[in-house]
Amino acid sequence: MEKNHNLPADLKNLGLNSTNLNLNESQFHKIYIDKFSDIGIARVDHNRMTRQIVPEVIYAPGKSLDDCKKILEELLQVSIGPVMITKATQAQISACETVKTPDKVVEISSDNHLAYWLPLDANDYGVSIVTAGTADIPVAKECETVLNAFGIFPKVFYDCGVAGIDRVLAIREELVESKAVVVIAGMEGALASVVAGMVAGSVIGVPTSVGYGASLDGVTALLSMLASCSPGVSVVGIDNGFGAACAILRQISSENVKKSSVIEGQ
Repeated sequence: MEKNHNLPADLKNLGLNSTNLNLNESQFHKIYIDKFSDIGIARVDHNRMTRQIVPEVIYAPGKSLDDCKKILEELLQVSIGPVMITKATQAQISACETVKTPDKVVEISSDNHLAYWLPLDANDYGVSIVTAGTADIPVAKECETVLNAFGIFPKVFYDCGVAGIDRVLAIREELVESKAVVVIAGMEGALASVVAGMVAGSVIGVPTSVGYGASLDGVTALLSMLASCSPGVSVVGIDNGFGAACAILRQISSENVKKSSVIEGQ
């Protein structure tokens, strides 16, 4: 009879909120003893979630349909969730659908999908996502979908750019109440500085490639956010909604580890 292991403390302390609180013998061995599986075309890092909360994610560009299927199969055998594929084409998603999997969620657009399986249970951590324009929505959707996979359902506000400053002032109360705010902006990226000047919570700036001429496909917004007059703005790469979500997940993980340490010390 196969032995089950309770969810180890390092995973509990990361703030995971999963109904799957046990690991079978195979899962435990692959996560804690082997740590990764060599499947030929990839060395799948099963131990990653224990170190940095976000498990290995399938980055689809450059991978064949068969590559995506093989990696997905391996992750689903071991992970307690979530399992994700990002930047995937419809063909890659269709290939993954031939793998025997739990129900999935697919978001984003016809040629840039993010799909996930084994989502975690709901977590009421307060997050807001704000975009400067409607053109920034695909990046916001990527960030939102990754957070959803981890059971976090942020408040989302579209088209609040500084050209109409009353739009962001109208949601000031909601932003102030958030523990973290993701600000997504192209053009000159000024919205990140404006929001960071209004709130005490974490602000993660995501520059986008939206804009004309001197916006330089997002470089201007990137440099603007990095040079923000409002101190403490964290900035991820251009169009990197995924990275912004991961920054928030690391924040949650850190807070839970500290909380657990305080409780153990009492």
